[in-house]
Amino acid sequence: MNSLDVTQIPRGEKQTGWLDVAPRPEGSLWRLPYLFVAGESDGPTLVVTAGVHGDEYEGIEAIPRIHRSTQPADLSGTLVMVPVCNVPAFEAITRNSPIDGLNLARVFPGDASGSITQRIADVIATNLLPHADYYIDLHSGGMMYDIPTLAGYIHDDSEIGRRSRAGAEAFGAPVLWGHPLPLAPGRTISSAAEQGVPCLYTEATGGGYAREEDVISFEQGVNNIMKWMDMLEGSAPSSQPAHHLVGNGNIDQAILAPSAGMFRPEVQLLEEVSEGQLLGTIQDLFGEMVDEIRATASGVVIMLRRFHRVRVGDGLAHITQRLAG
Repeated sequence: MNSLDVTQIPRGEKQTGWLDVAPRPEGSLWRLPYLFVAGESDGPTLVVTAGVHGDEYEGIEAIPRIHRSTQPADLSGTLVMVPVCNVPAFEAITRNSPIDGLNLARVFPGDASGSITQRIADVIATNLLPHADYYIDLHSGGMMYDIPTLAGYIHDDSEIGRRSRAGAEAFGAPVLWGHPLPLAPGRTISSAAEQGVPCLYTEATGGGYAREEDVISFEQGVNNIMKWMDMLEGSAPSSQPAHHLVGNGNIDQAILAPSAGMFRPEVQLLEEVSEGQLLGTIQDLFGEMVDEIRATASGVVIMLRRFHRVRVGDGLAHITQRLAG
């Protein structure tokens, strides 16, 4: 079995490889690709993952670029990255695994004896997260959701909260979204937090493709974090986010479709809305309105469903709050 011992990566090396997860039926293996750069001098360890959902491509594109541009001679410490975590979902072009139907972002820390999604989570939680001084998980809205480019972090007065927020500010995303403890269980960042690792994750507009500006934003953000951690020379640019929000961050807890049909939003991302305000309508195939979708609370629209076709129970919108003060 191929494994990766982050503590034993030799100084001054730059490599790619594979982490074995579980056998495939035809005799080959489910494997995760990894890339690392070990600086010539000692320093902290940064772990970066992407492709936790199989239809989110911004981080998948950004990680190889970061690997190509980062040289051991310029680095203090170790950079370890996995560009595609959910390989089964990536192959099927789906958010969740087509094998067991599970959402990799809801099963951490996983199970070494479980289904394929649980085993992937276990490999990441066991082999990578315990050795990280900071952790970044690169996400986007994928094909289903429209979300602004943002960095989400642990919003708490503890040391892990302060480090998570400082890293998110250094990352440089136009929107910051703080999540108070306890985090929703099963997420990569909740697993990191349980192991005492400060962390952030990203979102971006998605859509089944990677906008170049989002790939560049992620690439620059990771480089900014390495400067903030003193892994690279220089300082992360000082910038103020256009929006600083706070909420639980669980997109699964969205306003759900009460009926099937075609969803037509009447608001935009990052728009301020009031409780009871019309967010959109669901129409039938004759163009007749079936349901009005209204805000369940006052706040800021952080997510809208991208697909117009909806079924009962599909998530349509998510509302969060501005950070006070």
